[in-house]
Amino acid sequence: MKCEWVRENIVLQVYGELADDARHELEQHVARCADCAAELKAEQEFYALLDQDRAADPLLKDPSPNLLASSRMRLQEALETAPQGGLLHRLAFDPMSWLRQVRFSPALASAILILGFTGGVGTTYKFYAHPGPVPGPGPVSGPQVSDASIAGIQSVTQEPGTNQISIKYNTVSTQEAQGSLNDQRIQQLLLYAARNNYNSGVRMDSVGLLTQNPTDTHFRDALIYALQNDSNPGVRFKALDGLGPYVKDDTNVRDALLRALVNDTNPGVRTEALRMLESVKADGSVRGVLMTLAAKDSSQYIRSQARTLLAQLPEID
Repeated sequence: MKCEWVRENIVLQVYGELADDARHELEQHVARCADCAAELKAEQEFYALLDQDRAADPLLKDPSPNLLASSRMRLQEALETAPQGGLLHRLAFDPMSWLRQVRFSPALASAILILGFTGGVGTTYKFYAHPGPVPGPGPVSGPQVSDASIAGIQSVTQEPGTNQISIKYNTVSTQEAQGSLNDQRIQQLLLYAARNNYNSGVRMDSVGLLTQNPTDTHFRDALIYALQNDSNPGVRFKALDGLGPYVKDDTNVRDALLRALVNDTNPGVRTEALRMLESVKADGSVRGVLMTLAAKDSSQYIRSQARTLLAQLPEID
């Protein structure tokens, strides 16, 4: 693991926002790297200093879990739809630089705390006074789940041996919806959980249920999204399982597997994507990617397998 990656994720570690697998890797690295350990300690001390400021001023108390979850959801949606290249892009994709500036500028830190508190009050008023429609990954036919905004999906469970699914979701308070996989309310919540939930276990359960009916275009799009964007490799594996039967007939699925083969950071996901593409190795785009991998991929196994598949193809005149 490179020190650069660790330092980019130290802030997420201090604030408890790092995924379980990434947190374990970071802790293992810090245990044997003195420089990164010092960087982590400095960030922890900075966080403790901010904690003291919050404790000294009752107006700076922590937001409620529901408000925090709702704000995160709205921020994620805004980042996904915002035009790239401006200030928002720099804050979203290079948070370390401005966090370091805050760390060494008490005045700037105080200003951010004041702005954060003011924004929190405004958001709370807007949230309760003007509830919006239920957010989701795309249009889904049928009735909406609720008039209130969904703050997050708490759990997704299927009753053993049946087609009945139970989904607990949060608005101002925890609510629960029950129904079969064919129920449009259940489908809407599953799609929401697969794309937006911050709990990797819930995403895993949701994607697992989506694989039961990938003939639905919304379900298949959600599986492609999970394969390309989910931070948990286990979720990406489940998405691959659901997409497997459609590699031959759906070019969108094929392109998603090619992107996973080239870009995924998990060797197991890349290997599985390569295996699934074997049945369409004669396709022009697949052949081109295989030639690139065979020539210069960093994984010796991927290079070898790509060469083997290419050797099985007829020569192009």
